[in-house]
Amino acid sequence: MPLPFDAVLLAGGRASRVGGRDKTAFLVAGTTLLDRALEAARGARRTVVVGLRPEVVPPDGVVVTREDPPWSGPVAALAAGLVALPEPRAARVLVLACDLPRAPEAVRALFEGAIGSDSSENAEGVVAVDDDGRRQPLLALYSAPALRRRLDDLALDGSVAGLSFRRLLTDLALVEVPVPSRLCGDVDTPDDVDRLGVEWPPEPSTD
Repeated sequence: MPLPFDAVLLAGGRASRVGGRDKTAFLVAGTTLLDRALEAARGARRTVVVGLRPEVVPPDGVVVTREDPPWSGPVAALAAGLVALPEPRAARVLVLACDLPRAPEAVRALFEGAIGSDSSENAEGVVAVDDDGRRQPLLALYSAPALRRRLDDLALDGSVAGLSFRRLLTDLALVEVPVPSRLCGDVDTPDDVDRLGVEWPPEPSTD
């Protein structure tokens, strides 16, 4: 386990490719993807979930916030989550998307890789890299001060709404940790639902 950390879980997004359904409500073996993300962040001092649908009730102790304006992208969501973290804040923050069916295993692999890396101690974060060498910036453990500094720099040029994570991470000294693609897979499309063994959530009530 790394040194003390907070967690910002990103639950938002329009989910247009799955018909606008709440991706945190999709199920794996009867457990929602939100609950899996919360389990993955269980060791955090403080946990913030950004972008939960209004009808979702989080567990006690979990802070809920939303990016401003809504649907303005993951960088804006992360910025809102960092602001909402209660004091005292940890020096590291786990950033995790809430649509990873195997989130607990993925975060465990990330942390084990970070502990096993000689260069991670002085880095500004460790980020998962899948089997194809693709970075997974929403499966990462970052230096919270470094993220806040970058967000402040970007805000000098205007709003962070709509910015890409690639731009946010520019100039950060990150260590890449291999995490198997089967653990990094997220739910973006109906094909992902089938491929990852995920069940659709119940249809929303029309009452």
